Amino acid sequence: MRLKKKIYRRKRYIIPFTLIALLIVFRLFLPLLAKNYINGVLADIPGYHGSIKDIDIALIRGAYVIESLTLNRVEALSEVPFLSIPKADISIEWKSLFKGKIVSELFLTSPEFIYVFEDQQKAGTDPEFDDWTKALTDIVPIAINKLVITDGKAAFVQLNADPNIDLHFNDLHLNATNLRNVVQKELKLPSDIDATATSIGQGRVKLNGKMDLVKKIPDMDISFSLEDASAVALNDFTKHYAKVDFDSGNFNLYSEVAIADGYLTGYVKPLLKDAKLIGEGDGFLSVLWEGFVGFFKFILKNKGNNTLATNVPLEGNLNNVQGKVWPTIFNTIKNGWVKAFDSKVDENIDFEDAIDSKENQ
Repeated sequence: MRLKKKIYRRKRYIIPFTLIALLIVFRLFLPLLAKNYINGVLADIPGYHGSIKDIDIALIRGAYVIESLTLNRVEALSEVPFLSIPKADISIEWKSLFKGKIVSELFLTSPEFIYVFEDQQKAGTDPEFDDWTKALTDIVPIAINKLVITDGKAAFVQLNADPNIDLHFNDLHLNATNLRNVVQKELKLPSDIDATATSIGQGRVKLNGKMDLVKKIPDMDISFSLEDASAVALNDFTKHYAKVDFDSGNFNLYSEVAIADGYLTGYVKPLLKDAKLIGEGDGFLSVLWEGFVGFFKFILKNKGNNTLATNVPLEGNLNNVQGKVWPTIFNTIKNGWVKAFDSKVDENIDFEDAIDSKENQ
């Protein structure tokens, strides 16, 4: 009888200690298991190869931190990573638990998205081949409800152009909330997004609006502005595609876009102010072409505020969005000879316009 009691007492202590020991071992190996899983996911993205350097898990706050995530094309000509994220902090959004929802929040520190034109042209056209975004969401086990980007960068680079083209946004800060519609379910566009950045030529960039990302084809109502970017900084791009360059001037761009059930309506309003063409050292043919362009610029610019601008209306299914040619030409003439366009977002496009345009198509 005493022997049975001793065995029972031993089991009573051995079992809990064994479970605790197993939990400790599991916790010690959990970062390695998670790292191997994420590296496996990144390695299986068609057409890409990616990896992470390390992962740190904080069970108390329900979070893990991914360090040094990189992703690039398998056959990329350059060594520039397509996507680079030095630090990604993924955690449970605790306030949503009180609303009965289990969702996460994602904080990205200094991410870089570099679209190298030549690398992407080597890719196939199969949508599954290019579905890297879906694969990346697989490394976040819980639906993301909040996304915060700090000190990010996005760029378009064309290496084979002469000179090389590098259009970029630096100092990118983005805050997107309620992405999974945890609150305010009655709203058509329940999610908010706000972003700021600095463009090439030190232009000020702002983006804000509302979205519904729960839908397969997201609805949205977005406004965008880029102000006071040096036109000279765009010379590599304009020289390559339009054979013109600037000695001075500022470039501004304003846009509003609304999307409802896959149908888009909106506009893009580019505006050049105090722009001067033809620089020293150009060849005869270049000067001749820039002089030809400069003549039309002189005819069409508004003499009161020295701006050349137009408004390009956009409308159509997302698979076939088209700019309207004649309204664009008319708006260019209107800016030059009737009334100069304001240097601001017009605020005349909203979500209801996209709904009405789809119904009337």
